[in-house]
Amino acid sequence: MSQPPLDHAALRARPPIDAIIVGASAGGVEAMLSLFRPLPPHYRLPIIAALHMQEMRDSLLADLFQHYVAFEVKEAQDKEAIQASTLYFACPGYHLSIEQSKQFSLSCEPPLHFSRPAIDYLMESAADAYGEHLAGILLTGANEDGAAGLQKIRQAGGLTIVQDPAEAVADTMPLSAIKRDPGHLVLELGKIQQLLIALGEQHVH
Repeated sequence: MSQPPLDHAALRARPPIDAIIVGASAGGVEAMLSLFRPLPPHYRLPIIAALHMQEMRDSLLADLFQHYVAFEVKEAQDKEAIQASTLYFACPGYHLSIEQSKQFSLSCEPPLHFSRPAIDYLMESAADAYGEHLAGILLTGANEDGAAGLQKIRQAGGLTIVQDPAEAVADTMPLSAIKRDPGHLVLELGKIQQLLIALGEQHVH
């Protein structure tokens, strides 16, 4: 059974969210832009995003999104402490994980699901670091990356959301997550964006 939709009262009743992980593959740039563009300049939470891209020396994702996002956007750096009000992107060619100290760690293990960075690496490490204080969001994509990581977030007590496969550019990723664990919230992008705003408003730290 999937999680019931969350209203503001339900958000107040659950442990506060301290960080948000977002993963996507095919169609992910457009999906993430639609989620992050409406967020206010004072948005309080860190958002860490992993997007499958062809490996290249320099990624232009942070520069691209900074034109549309009202708060700071940057690539995650090794040993960098995670800060509020920042959108981080995993850089191409490295796996990104989160240490217990809430710092980023970059590594060069072999690609997972044909990708480096892999969404599973990021989500599984974030579940260990944040536990029930983490929200994980899996969007459109053409392989199964993220299904195991999102399940681990939910098993750790975190909040987990999957984009409605019916509106995804590529539905393999959301369908794989739902098949692996039917307990995730399944929402259209517009509802996910509303939830992101609500999570930021509920954050009290």
